[in-house]
Amino acid sequence: MRFGPFEIMILLAIFFLLFGAERLPKLARAAGQSKGEFHKGLKEVVADPSTANTEADLEAGGKTKAVEIAQKAEEAGIDPSGKTTEEVAEEIAKSEE
Repeated sequence: MRFGPFEIMILLAIFFLLFGAERLPKLARAAGQSKGEFHKGLKEVVADPSTANTEADLEAGGKTKAVEIAQKAEEAGIDPSGKTTEEVAEEIAKSEE
């Protein structure tokens, strides 16, 4: 269904009746700001470098280095909780020596 000029005028009249002439510019401004924020967020997601890591993780079968190190730690009987990945890797290396 296509809207002609008459239908658009009727819709504008309904908006004026519902929201009033004072609130319509505020609503339009808020809609524009929302659209701008949406596009800004979309650009951030697209430009996010962590998505490259996610793709690499998927290609590796979903196993990240942290997951692999945690599995090795469990096999070696090391508790990885509260430690960084590097600390756990060092403990694994020490236990293998």
